[in-house]
Amino acid sequence: METFLSRDGTTLAYTRTGSGPSLVLVHGTNYDHSTWDAVLPALAGHFTVYALDRRGRGRSGDTSAYSIEREYEDLATLVDAVPGPVVLLGHSFGGICALGASLLTRNLGKLILYEPPFAPLERFGSPEALVRMEVLVREGRQAEVLETFLRALISVPEVEVQRMKTLPAWSAQVASAHTLAREGRVVEVAWRDLKRYAALSVPALLMRGGVSPPLCTEVSEALQGVLPRSHLSVLPEQGHFAMLTAPELFAREVLAFAGAEL
Repeated sequence: METFLSRDGTTLAYTRTGSGPSLVLVHGTNYDHSTWDAVLPALAGHFTVYALDRRGRGRSGDTSAYSIEREYEDLATLVDAVPGPVVLLGHSFGGICALGASLLTRNLGKLILYEPPFAPLERFGSPEALVRMEVLVREGRQAEVLETFLRALISVPEVEVQRMKTLPAWSAQVASAHTLAREGRVVEVAWRDLKRYAALSVPALLMRGGVSPPLCTEVSEALQGVLPRSHLSVLPEQGHFAMLTAPELFAREVLAFAGAEL
């Protein structure tokens, strides 16, 4: 992986694949650049794809003091460092990061957001779980942080939690579980600040799954009401991780909006 320094001196890592115009990918909560592995071959056939490990995950560094503004700066630094105009794609919490970074760079050509969680925290799960997670983080009980997040904050069924614990990716998710509570605090307030993005002039594609919770529809409608050059794409029969469950469909929608010759 390649690295760069963010504005606060943190070393951040990313992969670079393919050739052509620049496409920057930003993963969501408690994942890393490998979130995009299934769609990477199709995207890299048309773009130079930069897939970031956000701070605190994978090969990227971290700092003891966290602020979402640092994540905006991380991403804007990468966007500014590659040939533009850049297409920027953020999934889930990565969509919050992408939208925040969009106000810090002039090298952005188009923006794609897949189900960013711009809604009150209680719409996702128990706010009390976030307090419990913060205690567990301070005590260094990483696995319990992750399990509390899954069960109590985003209401993952127990059978799915147990399945996840058997997967190879579980150990990496435990290692980065300290980031979950701090991102929960961001989600708690991020939805209140959407109006500041009304000045964003680049074209924006809002993507969501056709079987995702109704909340995702509400969020996309709120974003459409704010972003002046946005339009919506609904992926039939898909949920929150369409890049994994329907990679060909996901890549086709991204490429069509990005202007690739298919």
